[in-house]
Amino acid sequence: MKLKRLTLTVALAALALGAAAQERQTLRLSLAEAQQYAVEHNAAMQNATLEVKKAELERWKTLSTMLPQVKATFDYQNMLGYEMEMGMGGMTVKIPLNPNGTFGVNAAVALTGAQVVGTMLQSLAVEMTDLSRQQTEQQTRAQVKNVYVSHLVMQQTIGLLDSSLANLESLAATSQAAVDVGAAEQVDADKLQVQVASLRSSINSTKRSLQVLKNSLLLQLGADADTELELTTGMEEILNVDDAARLMQEPFHLENNYDYQLLAKSEELGKRQVNMAWMDLLPTVALFYQYSAKTYFGKDAGMNMTPPSMIGASVSLPLFTSGSRTANIKSARIALQETQNSRRQAEDGLRLQYNQLRYDLASALENYDIQSRNLEVTQRVFASLSEKYKYGRASSLELTTASTDIISAQSNYIQAVMSVISAQVALENLLNK
Repeated sequence: MKLKRLTLTVALAALALGAAAQERQTLRLSLAEAQQYAVEHNAAMQNATLEVKKAELERWKTLSTMLPQVKATFDYQNMLGYEMEMGMGGMTVKIPLNPNGTFGVNAAVALTGAQVVGTMLQSLAVEMTDLSRQQTEQQTRAQVKNVYVSHLVMQQTIGLLDSSLANLESLAATSQAAVDVGAAEQVDADKLQVQVASLRSSINSTKRSLQVLKNSLLLQLGADADTELELTTGMEEILNVDDAARLMQEPFHLENNYDYQLLAKSEELGKRQVNMAWMDLLPTVALFYQYSAKTYFGKDAGMNMTPPSMIGASVSLPLFTSGSRTANIKSARIALQETQNSRRQAEDGLRLQYNQLRYDLASALENYDIQSRNLEVTQRVFASLSEKYKYGRASSLELTTASTDIISAQSNYIQAVMSVISAQVALENLLNK
C-alpha cells in the first residue's frame, strides 16, 4: 500500500513538473528583437504611451470649451388642484392651475483669446509628451543593449574561465602524479589544487552574476520572471570597432537631440504663455440660443408667457483688475527668459558632452585594443609555462602566477569590452542614432 502511494506521489510530481516546463516560455531574441520586444512590453514604455493619450485627451477637453454646449431640460409642475382667485368688479374668478411640463433646449458658446491660445498650448503639450515617449524608447533600447551585451560578456567570461580551469585541473593532476612517484614535492601539487579551487569558486560566482543579469534583462523586456532566454546575436556582431570609430566622426546636430528638442519646445511653450497672459485683456464673446415648449395637462389651458425661442449675445471687456493681468504678463515674460537661459546653457553643455563622449569612446577603443593583445599574450605565456611545467622546466609558483595573470587579463578584457559598448551607446543616444 505504501509503495502504491509513493508511486502515485512521484507520478503526480512528475506531471506537475512537466506541466510547469510546458508553461514556461522561451524567448529566442536577437539584439534588435529584444529592443523591439522591450518597446512593446516594457512598463515604462507603456506608461509613456499612455501619457501621450492623456495629453491628447487634455487637448480635446480644452478644444471642447470653444465648441457649442447644448443642454436639454424637462420640468414638470403640479399644484395639486389649487385654484387662483381673482376679484373683478365684485366678482371672484377662479383660475385653475393645471399641471404643466416644459421641455427646453439651450445652446451656448463663449469664445476668448485665452481659449484659443490654450488650445495651442495643449497641442504643444502633446508634442512634448510624444518627444518624451520617443526619449523613453531611446533609453529603453539603450538599457536593453547594455544588459544584453553584459549577458553575452558574462557568458564569454564563463567560457574563458572554464578553459583555464580545464588546463589547471590537468596540470594539477599531472603534478599530483609526479608527487606520487616521488618526482615532485607535495607542496607544489597543493598550490595548484588551491588555485583550482579558487578558480572554480570564481566560476560559480560568475554564474550567479549571470543569473542576476538574466533577471535584469527580463525586467527590461517586460517578460515574465520564469521566462527562459536565448540570445541569438553574438558578441562579434555587436562589438564592431570600425563602426565605433566611424561614430566618432559623426557631426553633432543639436536639433536631433531629444533633450534639446524638449528645451526648444519649452521655450515655445513659454512664448505662448506670454501670449495667453496678453489674451486676458481681450473681450469675451458669448452667444446663446434657447428653445422652450410648455404644455398644460388638463381641460383648460393655462396662461403661457414663456417665448418658444430666444437668441442672445454678449460681449464683456475687462476694464480694471488692479494690475493683476499686468503682473501675469511680466511673470510669464520672466519665466520665458529663464527657459531661454536654460536652453542656451544646455546647448553649451551638450556640445561639451559630445566632445567628452568622443574622448571616452576613443579611450575605450584604445584600452580594448591593449587588453585584447594582453589577453592573447597571457594565454600564450600560460600555455608555454604549462608545457615547461610538465617537463620540470618551470616551477609551480611561475605557473600559479601565470594563472593569476590570465584571470586578471580576462577580467580586464571584459571590462574593456563593456567600456566600449557603454561609451558607444552613450554617444549614439546623444546623436540620436
